[in-house]
Amino acid sequence: MPTILTHAIIPVAARLGLGKPLVSNRLLMAGIAASVIPDLDVIAFRIGIPYADAFGHRGASHSLVFALLMGLIAFLSARALRAPRWWAFVFVALSGLSHGLLDMLTDGGHGVALWWPFSEERVFFSAQVIEVSPLSLKRVLSGRGWEVLQSELVWVWLPALAAAIGIAVGVAAWRRRRV
Repeated sequence: MPTILTHAIIPVAARLGLGKPLVSNRLLMAGIAASVIPDLDVIAFRIGIPYADAFGHRGASHSLVFALLMGLIAFLSARALRAPRWWAFVFVALSGLSHGLLDMLTDGGHGVALWWPFSEERVFFSAQVIEVSPLSLKRVLSGRGWEVLQSELVWVWLPALAAAIGIAVGVAAWRRRRV
């Protein structure tokens, strides 16, 4: 898995690109939460659920269905998130889905149960370019953690920043045309 900071960069980059009028502070916080919540499944290790189990690490909580469920919660909470219902759903669901997709780019683990509950198969992308992050904070703060962060900088942070800039330019141009 990428580090928690890297999972959060996806909704942050979307906010940078789309701007506050489209992504309120509350919606941004919901997107960040959706992007990191899937890794709460590491609790499964502590209660004896095996990694490869449907409810183990990178299992059901990393699936498209789980991301859509988080989007549905945002849809129902749209007023509190200060966003139109459909937009709250889309933003939060995509933020949640980004977690599993980033994990599919890592070079370790058992893959992601993206299609759960329809399939318990664990999948990766064919290109696994992101160094997998250690699960312990002690190891994240080690030399191995530094290697992971460098990998994430190259493969996630810089492309996300470039996408944010591109989106911001596009949004600004679109707004000028409407005036």
